[in-house]
Amino acid sequence: MVVENMVALAPYNTFGILSKAHRLARVGSVAQVQALCAQHDLARAAPFVLGGGSNIVLTGDVHALVIKVEIPGISLVGQTDRHWLVQVGAGENWSAFVDHCLAQGWLGLENLAFIPGTCGGAPVQNIGAYGVELQDRLHEVDAVDLASGQPFTLSNGQCAFGYRDSIFKHPGGNGRLGLAGRALITHVRFALPKRWRAELSYLDLQKKVTETGLTQPSASQVRDWVVAIRRAKLPDPAVIGNVGSFFKNPTVSAEQCADIIGRDPKVVHYPMPDGSFKLAAAWLIDACGWKGKSMGQAAVHDRQALVLVNRGHGSTSATGGEVMTLARAIQTSVYERFGIRLEPEPVVVGHGA
Repeated sequence: MVVENMVALAPYNTFGILSKAHRLARVGSVAQVQALCAQHDLARAAPFVLGGGSNIVLTGDVHALVIKVEIPGISLVGQTDRHWLVQVGAGENWSAFVDHCLAQGWLGLENLAFIPGTCGGAPVQNIGAYGVELQDRLHEVDAVDLASGQPFTLSNGQCAFGYRDSIFKHPGGNGRLGLAGRALITHVRFALPKRWRAELSYLDLQKKVTETGLTQPSASQVRDWVVAIRRAKLPDPAVIGNVGSFFKNPTVSAEQCADIIGRDPKVVHYPMPDGSFKLAAAWLIDACGWKGKSMGQAAVHDRQALVLVNRGHGSTSATGGEVMTLARAIQTSVYERFGIRLEPEPVVVGHGA
């Protein structure tokens, strides 16, 4: 394990923002993580853990030690009467992992196909798409305490999963539970159902059923549908920098939803089991006229208002400041019109990180 100095981070964040890590260490095993903990006082100066860089906005150079997680490996580690227990290293590419599982007959992740990032980053964000969230399939997470170097394991329930949220996104202290900056995920284990059935509740998948006449599609077919839908809706980060959906879909009370419908009958909304309603953030942003608008080299995608993009590249790349200025302007517009505060999905990494 070697710690490199002044490493360009543009290749390691899907927004393509120009930034440098003052120090960067690549770790490919638990032993290397523990060796890094022994060499550096990570309890005093919390590091920044970097996976696939698909959910971060860099607003300047990163002064903290950046730990690039590259732990490999996929294996079947056990089974029960109902589930296959599959383990994956945190550095594995998520989309490739989903495809590998399907090829082995380990089904249940197909709705989460083609999501960028690493497997170690997936629990942090509790990634979700097309009717399935990571928490629906996750069994356990292995991690290392960066202060002590000691490994530990969290069950599904201990990860405190929420909508695009987990214990790994929040700092601890002041009576709050949080592991951001304190833990590094090394492996993730999934409980994948042996008695599989397709999850087709999402509207876009229902449309695919109607179009194709396939009322009982295979897992591979569902995967192909999901990939096609994502390709049609979301820009490829390899072509134009982005982090996918930039804002969370807000949840409001039934009374709030009724009030908004009274003023804007076309608002896209979905009932939730607890009686609340989830609103489509993309519709709210589009209704405020932001689709295709830009600030500097940061812009709202012209086909998907939920996605902010980097129109530049290389020396003309958008800065993290431009991205966040645009994001705050959108938040202000949506709040002034609808009384709703949009919450960003990506982690904003500033100079102090």
